[in-house]
Amino acid sequence: MITALYLAHLNPVTNAHVEIISELKKEADIVKVMPVVFKDGDKEINSKSFPFNFQSRKKMLEAVFGDSIQITEDYTFFSPFKKYLPPLLTPKSWKLRKQLLNGVEGDFFSYTGDKAEGYMLKIYRLKPKIGERKSLSASSVKEKLYDAALGKQSTWKDDVPESIAKIIEKDWKKIEIFAKEEDGTTRVVGMKFPKEGYSKKSS
Repeated sequence: MITALYLAHLNPVTNAHVEIISELKKEADIVKVMPVVFKDGDKEINSKSFPFNFQSRKKMLEAVFGDSIQITEDYTFFSPFKKYLPPLLTPKSWKLRKQLLNGVEGDFFSYTGDKAEGYMLKIYRLKPKIGERKSLSASSVKEKLYDAALGKQSTWKDDVPESIAKIIEKDWKKIEIFAKEEDGTTRVVGMKFPKEGYSKKSS
């Protein structure tokens, strides 16, 4: 029994993500997809970089793959996020590794299209398989979504499956709000974290 672990932002789920997951399904018996989640207590933190919450992204994945993949919240960071850094030296970072392997039995590997992320996965003994980075990124699709929300021409619908486009349209109010906001994220060790909840628990 081989399990493929796919850790990703998936914000939103794009044609490139669908292609990667479809490939993983051919290589593994179980594909465990883990959209990254940032939480302050029970509240999920969303921002311009992370507009769609876990439930929305789960719906997007289910719209394409149904129950043929496992979708879990095991890739969740709890505030204050800085307690996960530096990697390897903090108990929280090893606790995260344990979360990622929750319920995984037998052999496994983790997938990433990012070499730096692959190095981190290797340090944590998560057996990374580094694939080719797809030309379509979720960041570029987000920018197209925000362009559309601001009344500019946009081809975002070409970059996501039709079933996912319908889910995004139902959440369109959220896109309109974030389109007008500043990006509330910070990049540390090559990874994006929300500024809210990074240093201390928000009240």
